[in-house]
Amino acid sequence: MARRHLSPEEQALWNVLARSVRPLRPAARLPDPPAPQPVPRQAQGLTVAPPVPVAAPPQRTPAKVLDASWERRIRNGTLVPDMTIDLHGHSLPAAHARLNQALGIALSRVVRIVLVITGKPPKSADQGRESRRGAIRGEIGHWLETSAYADRIASVRLAHPRHGGNGAIYVILRRKK
Repeated sequence: MARRHLSPEEQALWNVLARSVRPLRPAARLPDPPAPQPVPRQAQGLTVAPPVPVAAPPQRTPAKVLDASWERRIRNGTLVPDMTIDLHGHSLPAAHARLNQALGIALSRVVRIVLVITGKPPKSADQGRESRRGAIRGEIGHWLETSAYADRIASVRLAHPRHGGNGAIYVILRRKK
């Protein structure tokens, strides 16, 4: 089966979308492709104007790396969460709502460290295969990034085994200015 090629309008929209995506690793980012010159189409004698390119949203500055004392406390397990929210066992919409509510409460109480329990991935029936991530665990990064409180989050780190390990994360909030 032959592959369908994008029209100039579709290619322009794709380029705008591709520029708005934040890469997982900054070094893996590809250079922006040259913008194709839109060609007006003739449709029953009418000229269709080329689409107006939409400006890409401003790039969010990545959260600063935590200093050495924070890193040491996380690594040693001496970090003590100020608040805990358990999303384990909830549906995706319910977990998302509870997370947003908990972040709002944490910010109103001037909490710095929130332990979010997402639940561990399901055990694989076949021990040779790698088990997949849980649904909440797979979505939580996106939820935090698009949250109304995203600018107040300093860092998100995997929890120490004493606080849940792979089944939990620390959300470290910025100090109120």
